[in-house]
Amino acid sequence: MTAESLAASYVAPGADYAATASEAYQAALRVIESVEPRVADATRKELADQRDSLKLIASENYASPAVLLTMGTWFSDKYAEGTVGHRFYAACQNVDTVEALAAEHARELFGAQYAYAQPHSGIDANLVAYWAILAAKVEAPGLADLGAKHVNDLSEADWESLRGKLGNQRLLGMSLDTGGHLTHGFRPNISGKMFHQRQYGTDPQTGLLDYDAVAAAAREFKPLVLVAGYSAYPRRVNFAKMREIADEVGAVLFVDMAHFAGLVAGKVFTGDEDPVPHADIVTTTTHKSLRGPRGGLVLATEEYAPFVDKGCPMVLGGPLSHVMAAKAVALAEARQAEFGVYAQRIADNAKALADGFLKRGATLVTGGTDNHIVLLDVTSFGLTGRQAESALLDSGVVTNRNAVPADANGAWYTSGIRFGTPALTSRGFGADDFDRVAELVVEVLSNTQPEGSSKAKYTIADGVAARVHAAASELLAANPLYPGLQL
Repeated sequence: MTAESLAASYVAPGADYAATASEAYQAALRVIESVEPRVADATRKELADQRDSLKLIASENYASPAVLLTMGTWFSDKYAEGTVGHRFYAACQNVDTVEALAAEHARELFGAQYAYAQPHSGIDANLVAYWAILAAKVEAPGLADLGAKHVNDLSEADWESLRGKLGNQRLLGMSLDTGGHLTHGFRPNISGKMFHQRQYGTDPQTGLLDYDAVAAAAREFKPLVLVAGYSAYPRRVNFAKMREIADEVGAVLFVDMAHFAGLVAGKVFTGDEDPVPHADIVTTTTHKSLRGPRGGLVLATEEYAPFVDKGCPMVLGGPLSHVMAAKAVALAEARQAEFGVYAQRIADNAKALADGFLKRGATLVTGGTDNHIVLLDVTSFGLTGRQAESALLDSGVVTNRNAVPADANGAWYTSGIRFGTPALTSRGFGADDFDRVAELVVEVLSNTQPEGSSKAKYTIADGVAARVHAAASELLAANPLYPGLQL
């Protein structure tokens, strides 16, 4: 599949999509320029920078011009607290339309019973999920026991008692260094402060998720919430097994699929690897592998739907109506058959990238990948993740440093680099291109030396950064970003 055919999946038959988008952006930038030319200039430079770098950050992608343009409308001007048909502000009928469309596309795309399109981000989606679980499992039974219908009906003493119960629940999630996310119970994050939390990890020898160990931890800890999902685990998860563990201990199974939602939408992950049929609540971002706007989404069973639906005022304020409209457009794109081809190429390209590293002697966490993530342990090059990330950036390769299991360098400097294939796959990169990317990355890291005892400073051998940047530019020129879009 070429970049042009990927772009074509966004186009209505007969439409001159690239030319129309180009004209739209040129006009928009002229309007912006008339007020603050520096913003217009920075916008042009950002496109130029993205066109001229190998974007390998697993959490980034390229949204279509249709999605991007949808965010720049007067929907931005509306307050719409509440839900479809039940707003706290007047004149929200058009917001109702776009929010309902976003939810409809999400339900159909993922086969979910219920979808909530209001969260502004992934962390917002996770907070909505956590508080919906607490409302369903702690608050609602507590009110029933007290013979009250609403928290405002409680006496001060009863409310304080219920608040204590809400704040004393248990959560078991994947540890940050083995691939979990900040919001899965990391102490410095609000999720780690909301719950009495513990974390499960991976097998120290293989780096793979050990379901028996997760089950043992769940039996001992007896959490209210069992969190599955990851941000830096390069393998698939068996959610049927996670469901069994949750059921055995009476926990709610909550899955954060923010990173791999595109692979679920594209039917690369099916059966036991699709979280939606197995989990009580599933959250995701709408960017990353879904290739939509920056935002969040919550999917839930009918049991939890009424509680998720109270995301505002429970956690959220006014929804971003213009972003919900863009979510509807992106989810409509993801329902096209072309998206399934794209999703499979994400996984195929990740394997090609991993194989490219392995045959050049690099060390990968878990020894490979079967999703969209490749996690490279850079200690074999004598570097920290911070040094490797910076040296690659100097060479035109955009990545992010990431912790590896039992990381001796901590969460700031780290010992790893996380690579993801969704963005370059959107540009049309194939397996041979990703093998070449692996070659360029290894060339940079093999020619980078730390400076003294510093975990941040480094030196790249003369000429290497320029040579790799030039080679990267050749790959990028063969796979243009937003082909035909001229600013």
